[in-house]
Amino acid sequence: MMSRVELFAAIRRDRRDDPTVSARTLAKRYRVARRTVAAALVAAVPKSRKALPPRASVLDVVAYLIDEMLRVDLTAPRKQRHTVRRIVQRLVTEHGFTAAYTTVRDYVRRRRPQIGAEARDQKSVLDGMVPQEHEPAAEAEVDFCEACAVIAGVLTEFQLFSFRLSCSGKAVHRAYATASQEAFLEGHVEALRILGGVPWRHVRYDNLKPAVNEVCFGRTRVESQRWTAFRSHYGFDAFYCLPGKEGAHEKGGVENEGGRFRRAHLVPVPRAESLDELNDLLAAIDKTEDERVPDNTTVAVRVAFAAEAPLLRPLPEDDFDCGLTLTPTVNSSARITVRQCYYSVPARFIGRKVRVSLRANHLIVFDGRREVARHPRLTQRYSYRDELDHYLEILLAKPGALAGSSALAIARVEGTFTPTHQAFWDAAMAAHGRAEGTRALIQVLLLHRRRPAAAVLAGITAALGAGSTSPELVAVEARKAAGGLGSPDLVDLSDLDLPIPRTDRPADAMPPLRPRPAPSVAQYDQLLTHRGAHERSAED
Repeated sequence: MMSRVELFAAIRRDRRDDPTVSARTLAKRYRVARRTVAAALVAAVPKSRKALPPRASVLDVVAYLIDEMLRVDLTAPRKQRHTVRRIVQRLVTEHGFTAAYTTVRDYVRRRRPQIGAEARDQKSVLDGMVPQEHEPAAEAEVDFCEACAVIAGVLTEFQLFSFRLSCSGKAVHRAYATASQEAFLEGHVEALRILGGVPWRHVRYDNLKPAVNEVCFGRTRVESQRWTAFRSHYGFDAFYCLPGKEGAHEKGGVENEGGRFRRAHLVPVPRAESLDELNDLLAAIDKTEDERVPDNTTVAVRVAFAAEAPLLRPLPEDDFDCGLTLTPTVNSSARITVRQCYYSVPARFIGRKVRVSLRANHLIVFDGRREVARHPRLTQRYSYRDELDHYLEILLAKPGALAGSSALAIARVEGTFTPTHQAFWDAAMAAHGRAEGTRALIQVLLLHRRRPAAAVLAGITAALGAGSTSPELVAVEARKAAGGLGSPDLVDLSDLDLPIPRTDRPADAMPPLRPRPAPSVAQYDQLLTHRGAHERSAED
């Protein structure tokens, strides 16, 4: 029995291969209603329905141990091979695992012939390579490989995604924090967009976890439902290589591509401020790669791809949504937990559920359709990412928590909390005490929500130059630096999101205000003149 996603994919593949086939024929072929065929032709993903609870086997955790015992039996004397009862005994005594005899018996009955067939197949294969001739636009190959880069001053390991057309050698490379399913799908979307089409035969893969849930006998695979829907959306088939080293030669082009690209362009180790900047660098390198002449060929990649591109199948009108949607609850620390990592959100969402789009390199938090936070995706368990701006409302009530906060430490490392901010903080605490001085700093930090960072820093510098630590003066100077309208002599409190608490400032804390010119009443004179004209016309 095929799943509903696989059924939709099969129907769409049949219509793609034979556009003249009717819905009635497809309905008879797959024994479904014609409205099911119509729904499959409209969308690759069927409408969601209540999922059944997963059915796991108790032997899943020890299946590899039983397989190893059966492989040992292949070379053991015939009368000294494992029986089912002996396997059950070894599981209990050596691994502390208890399972019913019939459960182990059924598993061994199914797996013993498979393991024997795999061994016979391996013995009948000779070591060697057979040169291949690839048809234009027919095949492509995909793989991940590890590489390193200095990201924001830290040596970081990342996953290099490679998508390579087998005929022309045209390749697309992108960097991702992990080899997750989100990165796997986003890499495909980016590569297919750049290539401008889809291979018409298949794409070759390892048995990657983002695509394959279970490797069965031979080339049979149990695919991830999301991956099946993705393939159906873009209209291509997958070719899975044999597991292990035996199958590496089946996609030797991309196996060599990752190492070649790493040696040619990632030595010395590249530097970037973020993975997005690194991907921009890789995109520029891919353009220069178009002039490369691959080994054993006489034409450049650009020339070969120009002949291959028109033969690719067209892309669908809409891209596949690769982000994984989650709805975590914001805890009392203004954090959400996603994949055992912690990310901060604005404090006003504490206790509420928010919608999260988990992507290859980013995590985006939405309130309805409005984006309220964006973080780089974390890869290590229990790591955290806090933004100082998310905690400012809490810190106004608890100013003593600022100095030791993780958000401030991260802001210092990233450079968003600058020495200029620190100088204002020190001056404010010297003038008003620790608590009120910290509140003054927080009010200045709130200005970053309304003004560019450079303008706020200019405002802080001007205020300190005048000998003042007034947030109001910083707001005025920041507005002037940003080119805003309004009199620079008036204090503008609209730049602050919260009321300013009372502070006991010395009389000389504010510089003397310059005299203002008398207001003009010319506009009122115009109104009086206009009114007089109307009255005269009425009298006439």
